[in-house]
Amino acid sequence: MSTDQTSPIRLAIVNDYEIVVAGVAAMLTPYSDRVAIVELDSGMPVASDVDLILYDTFGQVQGDGVDLDRLLHGNDARLVVFSWNVQRDLVQRALEHGAAGYLSKGMTAEEVVDALEQVAEGKIVIPADRRLDHHSGQWPGREHGLTEREAEVLALITQGLSNQEIAERTYLSINSVKTYIRTAYRKIGVVRRSQAVVWGMQHGFEPDRTRVVESAGD
Repeated sequence: MSTDQTSPIRLAIVNDYEIVVAGVAAMLTPYSDRVAIVELDSGMPVASDVDLILYDTFGQVQGDGVDLDRLLHGNDARLVVFSWNVQRDLVQRALEHGAAGYLSKGMTAEEVVDALEQVAEGKIVIPADRRLDHHSGQWPGREHGLTEREAEVLALITQGLSNQEIAERTYLSINSVKTYIRTAYRKIGVVRRSQAVVWGMQHGFEPDRTRVVESAGD
């Protein structure tokens, strides 16, 4: 892993949804002099030599359930979690499991870049104790008016998870999950779970399996 901070940090962005990793990449692109996006992975382990891996938790296992061995795949990069879920116990479990930093999706792009630079310097970065209303990145269904929370719940429904499993995956209460389901169903015009699954499969809510490695000339 490179430690020369006169050069941009070499970064891989990981999530099972291509639109999510592409959205995070687009958010960070204006800071290419500080962060070089080397690889985008959806459902694939990181293959390139990078300094940091940014793990977006949309629709993913979180906390100490993250499979670091699969994500790192022998890479000595440091892993940073990027999530809306910033409960103190969840953050602590992720750090104890090996994450080097934990960033809130409420942060602006510049704040994310600042935090990534701190992690690259060897610091442990955790969410600040303040509420942020900024919405970072992209997610499936955004063009249909779905919030990220609604989209994540719908993605997990499409993956076949039950309401209880969704609550456990997203660290939401079961009542919150049911509320997001109702509002999502209303927005996409369905009334039954089977209809939601079909809609999700037709609109990009199934996990992807892609790897994009940026060439030096890109």
